[in-house]
Amino acid sequence: MERETFLALLRQHRAIAVIRAPEVALGVRLAEAAAAGGIRLIEITWNSAHPAQLVEQLSQQLPHCHIGIGTALSIADVKDAVGAGAQFCFCPHTDSALIDLAHSLQTPIVPGALTPNEIVTAWQAGATAVKIFPIGAMGGASYIRSLQGPLAQIPLIPTGGVTVANAGEMVQAGAIAVGLSTSLFPPAAVENEEGSTVTQLATQLVNQLRAIAPHP
Repeated sequence: MERETFLALLRQHRAIAVIRAPEVALGVRLAEAAAAGGIRLIEITWNSAHPAQLVEQLSQQLPHCHIGIGTALSIADVKDAVGAGAQFCFCPHTDSALIDLAHSLQTPIVPGALTPNEIVTAWQAGATAVKIFPIGAMGGASYIRSLQGPLAQIPLIPTGGVTVANAGEMVQAGAIAVGLSTSLFPPAAVENEEGSTVTQLATQLVNQLRAIAPHP
């Protein structure tokens, strides 16, 4: 996927569902429930059970969605993920070797950073966008807003503390998109396999973001 295509998708959809699944079947059900609520960007963390299989399966079963991976820690992770069909990669850290590899594979990559120095380092290394993690520890939307002064040219994606309730605030503060995990997939709903709860939360999230940041 081209860089500009990915950035356009982020601006259009604004929300990324982050799934960490202990088994493939559960991961599929969670992704399907989120997609039923309008989510179109789905990240499978690479520390899920059999993540390559899950990416392959979701790419086939949800052709209207864009499936990527998160928690990529090594060159092998990125190679295996792209080989399985991942359309984008998120990392919890910044590693220029992973960024260079993703470029060679024509795959958007979003490394993690937190401080202004880390964010600029990731951007200068060639990041497609920069993941701000954990945003909850930095004050949430107010931190994103503060970064806009000096770093407005860098697309920021806060995660780790984003909820269905505050996602809109993050986008209003300047985030290009947000990543949600526990808030979109509540542990009780996951444990009880209440897919309808996930779908309802996804619908609420999508409608909220659409109202705040409509795509032209």
